[in-house]
Amino acid sequence: MKTRPGTSGQESAPPTTSLPAPAERGATVIPDRVVARIAAQAAHTAQSRHAAVLPDRGSPEAPSASAAVRIGSVRLHLTMDLPYPTNIPRVCERIQQDVAEKVAQLTGLRVGEVLLTVRRLMTAADTSRGRVR
Repeated sequence: MKTRPGTSGQESAPPTTSLPAPAERGATVIPDRVVARIAAQAAHTAQSRHAAVLPDRGSPEAPSASAAVRIGSVRLHLTMDLPYPTNIPRVCERIQQDVAEKVAQLTGLRVGEVLLTVRRLMTAADTSRGRVR
């Protein structure tokens, strides 16, 4: 084993410094738009899991989300398409729960409210229409 000149061959421990209290170190700030993007992705995942659109119905538009972060908590507003027929209240509740859990897990913020707006209900007739020019 080779050692540097002036060392005894043993690693010296890093100097111990006391850190300031967490409140004095600062805070991590997550912008609203970042939380909204996380929520939109979580909503897309939850939409696929709980409100699967059948292949003959086409694909729904991607969910959109907005967020308002205030002092450690966040309020979310989601907008998405759902298939019809489906149990709308149950599906919406599950999507809201999934999104709240995922956003809380990834951001560390407490999710105070998840408002979900159904943009449209997708029926089989929605996909049979051609593109209008």
